[in-house]
Amino acid sequence: MIGTFINMITVLIGSCLGIFLGERFPERIRETVMGGLGLLVLIIGIQMALKTNNILILMGSILIGGILGEWINIQQGLDRIGQNLQTRFGKNNNRFSEGFVTASLVFCVGPMTFLGALQDGLTGNYELLAIKAMLDGFASLAFAAVFGIGVLFSIGTIFIIQGGISLSATLIDGLLTSPMIDEMTASGGLMIIGIGFALLDLLHLRIANYLPALAIAPLLYAFSTHLHF
Repeated sequence: MIGTFINMITVLIGSCLGIFLGERFPERIRETVMGGLGLLVLIIGIQMALKTNNILILMGSILIGGILGEWINIQQGLDRIGQNLQTRFGKNNNRFSEGFVTASLVFCVGPMTFLGALQDGLTGNYELLAIKAMLDGFASLAFAAVFGIGVLFSIGTIFIIQGGISLSATLIDGLLTSPMIDEMTASGGLMIIGIGFALLDLLHLRIANYLPALAIAPLLYAFSTHLHF
């Protein structure tokens, strides 16, 4: 869990700096920062999506995951959490929920989250998470400068998801193979691309509703391997 705590600290520092600096930036600078973030997130998402070794698995995981997510309505649940937090801590920030959900997804959907947390939980080696922590720290600064205090509360998401993976690392390591993680990464990459489009104000999807795809992807890989598809 050491790597997760380091990650939480860097996001805390980055968010606080972003909140402090963001209010001092003119609107045009914040728009430029948002555009740059959107482009960067798109590139990260594309790199992740290209990890797939079978486009049918990627397509199936996103479609099935999206249907399940819409049925459960994960996006509404996350938005409700964000709105409740906004009511208590960010009444003057109308982008609180957007910042919370966006930062939570970007920081917790990716190969470094899964691989780093597994490595930390199994061997105590938190080097990969320390690298991720530095990247997330800079990203949180930029996000908080645009979205405000909502980004700060993504620390809780990091603790629950990343910390949870580390604590259950022994079980997860026995279930997931490297190709399975690649397919999970690719599915996460498509979600990250969706976030990039949203940051660029080009397309607004209910990205959180695709989260079940992360669980569907390894299952489809195992199924396709069993059938030699």
